[in-house]
Amino acid sequence: MTTTSERVTKPLAQQASQCVSQSVFDGSRLRVVLLVDVYDGAQQQFLEAYEQLCNQVASVPGHVSDQLCQSIENPSQWLITSEWESAPPFLTWVNSEEHVHMVEPLHSCVRDTRSLRFHIVRETGGPAVDTGSEERRLQASPRIGDGLIRHALTFTVKPGSEEAVAKILADYASPDPRVDDTTRLCRTSLFMHGNRVVRAIEVRGDLLAALRYVARQPAVRAVEEAINPYLEQDRDLDDPESARVFFTRAALPAVHHVTAGQESPDAVRHALYYPAREGQGMRLAELLARRDVAAADDPRGSVLRSTIFQRDDIVVRLVDARGELATDAGQDAELTALLDGGAVSSMDLVTDRRSPDA
Repeated sequence: MTTTSERVTKPLAQQASQCVSQSVFDGSRLRVVLLVDVYDGAQQQFLEAYEQLCNQVASVPGHVSDQLCQSIENPSQWLITSEWESAPPFLTWVNSEEHVHMVEPLHSCVRDTRSLRFHIVRETGGPAVDTGSEERRLQASPRIGDGLIRHALTFTVKPGSEEAVAKILADYASPDPRVDDTTRLCRTSLFMHGNRVVRAIEVRGDLLAALRYVARQPAVRAVEEAINPYLEQDRDLDDPESARVFFTRAALPAVHHVTAGQESPDAVRHALYYPAREGQGMRLAELLARRDVAAADDPRGSVLRSTIFQRDDIVVRLVDARGELATDAGQDAELTALLDGGAVSSMDLVTDRRSPDA
């Protein structure tokens, strides 16, 4: 048996990054796994929707292949796996309006879905696997995480309503952080810049279970209903399809996280908003990621932790730092070239809540 990872000669312990725990920018191939629960009797409708989707995604840049599998134990359970040249082209597609419309036919025949994304670290197989292996890049080293999953939501409210929205979002009772035996809510940080809201959460355990748990909490539901009249994008939380589309568009995935491995009692959480030029959001996020790695490696630096969130041309950098954090990009030609208007904005903190044992 041969393995495409034989060309990696350094011991894993030496390769393991001590500062980067999450990144989509290492250039390695991506495996996407979609678990699907199909309504009884809707298998044929699901197959037709899949064929349509499969034909469309085949032309998406960066897509390599996909497979459709059906459970041998439960006919309603299906598995869709796809391979991509790297994570950025997949994320560009999956976060696009094109994707939102492309998957609409699936939702009428699917009870539930769960999407998982993995960089390929090792691969074994026969000669067929080795063919063109120089182009089949593997993640060079495993990353060491801190047990937290980071995710964010962003949306805009009607101009002039910012003060009222900030008050609503700040004045609510925090839910019990314990979701279940394996999942806990650790921290929620909410920022605003102009009429844009960014809510970043940190979860230990199952992110999807945590999001569903929070959505069911009466205090949180009351807040969501209270801000509904102020939203620029209409939604009806009693309509599952309306809610799904809203939160799909609002999702702001974490694409990179780095930590300096240090703690400081005077750490301050900042959020910086980077409006990218059209089509440049991923490049901008990658530039910031490279710089944060360098900052984390500087023992005299102020950056303790940094998470970069990106969707389309919206890039948000959440930073825990000692004291103030510079935001001026005026003297930085490389960064300014990727910004829409050349401006980086510090967002206003609305609330920052941590569970007692986070």
